Amino acid sequence: MIGLGYVGLPLAVAFAEKYQVIGFDINQSRNEELNAGHDRTLEIEDELLVSVKSNIQYTSDIQQTQDCNIYIVTVPTPIDEANRPDLTPLIKSSRAIGEVISKGDIVIYESTVYPGVTEDICIPEVEKVSGLTFNVDFFAGYSPERINPGDKEHTVKKILKVTAGSTPEVAKKVDDLYKSVITAGTHLASSIKVAEASKVIENTQRDVSIALINELALIFDQMGIDTNEVLDAAGTKWNFNHLKPGLVGGHCIGVDPYYLTFKAEELGYKPNLILASRQINNGMSKYIAEKTIKMMIFAGKKIKNADILILGVTFKEDCPDMRNTKVIDIIEELKDYKVNIDVYDPWVDINEEKKHYHHGIVLNPFENSKKYDAILVAVGHGQFKQLSMGDYQALSKGELVIIDVKGIVPEPTWRL
Repeated sequence: MIGLGYVGLPLAVAFAEKYQVIGFDINQSRNEELNAGHDRTLEIEDELLVSVKSNIQYTSDIQQTQDCNIYIVTVPTPIDEANRPDLTPLIKSSRAIGEVISKGDIVIYESTVYPGVTEDICIPEVEKVSGLTFNVDFFAGYSPERINPGDKEHTVKKILKVTAGSTPEVAKKVDDLYKSVITAGTHLASSIKVAEASKVIENTQRDVSIALINELALIFDQMGIDTNEVLDAAGTKWNFNHLKPGLVGGHCIGVDPYYLTFKAEELGYKPNLILASRQINNGMSKYIAEKTIKMMIFAGKKIKNADILILGVTFKEDCPDMRNTKVIDIIEELKDYKVNIDVYDPWVDINEEKKHYHHGIVLNPFENSKKYDAILVAVGHGQFKQLSMGDYQALSKGELVIIDVKGIVPEPTWRL
């Protein structure tokens, strides 16, 4: 298993219940942590890690994987500052596999990409380093990840898996392999490109759908209409698509559409709907920040040096994952108004956050005496859903200003 993050580790553990597994990750401290029986992402319980310990080995030395005959790549596929695909982790992983792969081996990719990346970009790197010939000496498969961070119900074995292989025979081998651990079953696609495309449109579809709801929320806010009340009313029709407005961050929905738009534009097609949806969703942080300042002004607050508390900084509720969180964008927008910002998130390791973001994360404010001019509820963690208006009042100075992004505050000043 190449990469032991949110995708690789759960899959490695699932396979380790039946097979001998070697988990490779370039972060040696991550390997040591897992070997000690703890997963900082909280996707795998410590007891489960310990229970499969005899069947799984963690290493940062690729040479220790040379006896393997199946290599599964689960590294990130991020975008750069220009929203272009960054295939560096995939290319480096493919080169590393090229150092150790043997005749008859299969390399399976799970990372989200645009159609063609596996066979046109990754496999040539394996060939170049190994000196082996694709579909003669070694083979490829593709099975897009469907991990949902923080979801304890839809875990890796309970989510149906799409599979594909570079030849019909290898496709069946890949499908049988996943079938042996995925209790939800598998769907064998006709080709690797079809499987790649199926994954990238999963999140593109959600991105476009959420963009529509976000745009409606912006329109209804200008009209003075509660968007959630409108959605509740519309939702009484049996075929209405139930979605809520909000921030679109994370490592999937906010990133994957750019892989598809990049390839489309390379082929000469301008994907206007997808790009417009990305623009709408990326603009929500600025809108929320501006709305916060407006509500403070309406409440008679002095803006410069005002104290604002933001509740939640991860990209989604009830998980510690901060990758591509759009709450950071809200913070940056608010800073332009010269306000003081404290961030509280019970799911985030303060020391880890300080290494990467430096955004004033604090210990539980409900246990301190500091008061705030405004409180912005940005993430719907379970702990925040338990808060009462009295809890918010105790943290506030002057008139109450509560901005509710997630629709979980009983009586917000404003909600998205």
